[in-house]
Amino acid sequence: MTFSILTYDRATGVYAAAAATGNLCVGGWVLRGDIESGLVASQGTAPSTFWRDDVLRQMHSGVEANAAILNVTKADPGRGYRQITALNRTGGTGGFTGGESIAFADHICEDGLAVAGNMLTGQSVLDAMISAFRNSQAAVANRMLSALTAAEGAGGDTRGLVSAALLILEPHRPPLDLRIDWHETPIAALQQLCDRAHLNPYLGWLDQVPVLSDKSRHP
Repeated sequence: MTFSILTYDRATGVYAAAAATGNLCVGGWVLRGDIESGLVASQGTAPSTFWRDDVLRQMHSGVEANAAILNVTKADPGRGYRQITALNRTGGTGGFTGGESIAFADHICEDGLAVAGNMLTGQSVLDAMISAFRNSQAAVANRMLSALTAAEGAGGDTRGLVSAALLILEPHRPPLDLRIDWHETPIAALQQLCDRAHLNPYLGWLDQVPVLSDKSRHP
């Protein structure tokens, strides 16, 4: 019931994730990340928040994304109704789509990039996300939003969309964790929120809080 994208840029050390769905609160349900671990998108007909958190913890311990997913999914008798992708702290990716996922459902995992979706109009939704992200030269936040917009334009969730989320983790910036939990046009609303987050006074305040490269930073 969701489509999502996870990315990592080795040149900058930036992780980015985005998702949208025809249900409420996609950011709270699907996306999790930690700059010292990587990213996870856990979704599906009956998504498991335990999968999401367990995979993230394993990657923090140094387990590769595909191995962490195998460890977490293999013992769950409900795995047929779940879907997950992960991107570990070196850009390795892994994914799982349960056999009972509502069609169309699939995932694509490449180096530094993973997309997934279920209850989609077709494969073109996943392809559109990848193409839009790769072909954009914009800042990472807008690249991710372009991927969501392209997915929606390719058919998206068969029910339409009501929520969208964006998560960006950078070594020298605080996390950008934006969520539209319920809206008639959630991707457009997320773009507006993202634009607002890049303006003062909020933008200037971000220069005062701790970041990975300076965990004691203060005014």
